[in-house]
Amino acid sequence: MNIRIGQGFDVHAFGDGDHVMLGGVRVPHERGIVAHSDGDVVIHALCDAMLGALALGDIGQHFPPSDPQWKDADSRAFLRHCQTLIGERGWQLGNADITVICERPKVGPHAAAMRQLLAGDLGLAEDAVSIKATTTEKLGFTGRGEGIAAMAVCLLVRA
Repeated sequence: MNIRIGQGFDVHAFGDGDHVMLGGVRVPHERGIVAHSDGDVVIHALCDAMLGALALGDIGQHFPPSDPQWKDADSRAFLRHCQTLIGERGWQLGNADITVICERPKVGPHAAAMRQLLAGDLGLAEDAVSIKATTTEKLGFTGRGEGIAAMAVCLLVRA
């Protein structure tokens, strides 16, 4: 088979702070993220999708929150690690599609910057990285403004 598909999901609660990291971009917000690393749900979901396509577990297995070396870590390092694993196994990332789920912050004004940064980190054209957002119509923990989530899917092709 010359293709593989992976899907990922991540969620973090809001806590103290003045911004959230989304797709490597610092997005101003009246709350921060409760997380061991920088809590970037976009990158965490994408890493899980990449690892899933390789059948290599999940981000928590590769970067356990119990390990102090990952405290406040930049999630872009996780992404680069996953990209390396893909290449080492003879695959390349074809595209990625990511959906952020939250009422706030508004993702749209930052989506282009996220796409540009992620595409650069992954060696992809910007049109191979999709960032979009949705709300839950004020339902559930995201609707109540308690946290943020992201879903990602990616396609791997034989290099």
